[in-house]
Amino acid sequence: MTIASVVLAAGLGKRMHSAQPKTLHPVLGKPIVFHALDAVLPHTDLAPALVTGYGSELVRDEVARVYGERVAFVLQTEQLGTGHAVRSAEALLRGKAETILVTFGDMPMLRPETIERLIQIQHGSGCAVTMTSVIGDLPRGFGRVVRSPEGRVRAIVEEAVATHEQLKIREYNISAYCFDAEWMWENLAAIKPSPKGEFYITDLVEMAISQNKGVEALVLEDPAEGLGINNRVDLADCERAMRARVNRQWMLAGVSFLDPDTTTVEMDVRIGQDTILYPNTHLRGKTMIGANCAIGPDSTLVNTSVGDHTVIRYSVAENAVVGSHVSMGPFCHLRSGAVLKDHVHLGNFGEVKDSTLGENTRMGHFSYIGDAKIGRDVNIGAGTITCNYDGKTKHPTEIGDETFIGSDTMLVAPLKIGKRAKTSAGAVVIHDVPDDTLVIGVPAKPKQRKDHCE
Repeated sequence: MTIASVVLAAGLGKRMHSAQPKTLHPVLGKPIVFHALDAVLPHTDLAPALVTGYGSELVRDEVARVYGERVAFVLQTEQLGTGHAVRSAEALLRGKAETILVTFGDMPMLRPETIERLIQIQHGSGCAVTMTSVIGDLPRGFGRVVRSPEGRVRAIVEEAVATHEQLKIREYNISAYCFDAEWMWENLAAIKPSPKGEFYITDLVEMAISQNKGVEALVLEDPAEGLGINNRVDLADCERAMRARVNRQWMLAGVSFLDPDTTTVEMDVRIGQDTILYPNTHLRGKTMIGANCAIGPDSTLVNTSVGDHTVIRYSVAENAVVGSHVSMGPFCHLRSGAVLKDHVHLGNFGEVKDSTLGENTRMGHFSYIGDAKIGRDVNIGAGTITCNYDGKTKHPTEIGDETFIGSDTMLVAPLKIGKRAKTSAGAVVIHDVPDDTLVIGVPAKPKQRKDHCE
């Protein structure tokens, strides 16, 4: 049986008070609509039809950039309600699938597992409609599920038109449906407009009941799945709920969180077992952390890979690579292109940009290394700076293995320092230094060996 899906993302999102379409605002590092697509993609045989409206070009461009041809696009030219939005996909999907999923692009908390259960119930029951609901106390805006005395679903009443008694109902429709496709297409055209002139897809529930086609309801155990986003408060609520969900998954997988409420792990992050995340740690983008690491407190890593047994304290890393058994911090900054090989030590307030530090290299505090290639077993003294910019162009610095760079050394690039060379404290090096040579002074010059006469 072929399954298709329609994801509704055409709303104006006025209550966000944003120039950006609502569905592109991020929840845990991913646009809201990406979460909605990820929930249905594993369970559909055809590319989901994403119905866009306000900001359609922006939404299409961003979705196509990530999903390519895995998502199809439909434009709702007028925002006339959810029923009208689904009808916008009729030309694309009718006759191509026996089952149609309908979900909303502003509901990021819906799980793929829930979609799978929804489909299973629909196929097992033979009903025209299977819907989802939660029981609890959700924010305003959700329709109420009206049941018969026997407990059967009788209707969904939108909050805007619900009576005082209906508003007391604590079972809410969370707007994820599974339909018999042909029945849905036939009945969509029969939906009558609301007093506002809109066509509600929820009317299909009452229509199925009146036709004795049957309606099943999947009551979800986690009310958080029903959270939708209408404003910035809802956005923060979803961010908090998603963060708690993801953090719990990592803790169950063997990662320790000392304070989950202040720790952020975005969706594409990967973490090895027995790693400890300290308070106020934020792992973003495609960051990858090895096993047995200690990250934080007060650290942010963005699109950064970290090996095993590494310690990072009070530091920031962006688009960097950190090896195993590295000690870094406090208050270090790895900028784009920084690479720390295994067993590197980076002291207080160290900064590295577009540079590689070789194995067992130690960099003292208050140092800056930019556009450089540093060998293995190098000592970089406190206050060392690679003077890589001449006002017009960036220049490289190369330092050989087992070299000793004295404190407060200025390395004026372009510059090449050989193996086992040494610079004195306070040296300003403007010329290349051969292997096994000590340079001192300003500007630094090779130290002359004294001849001894007997």
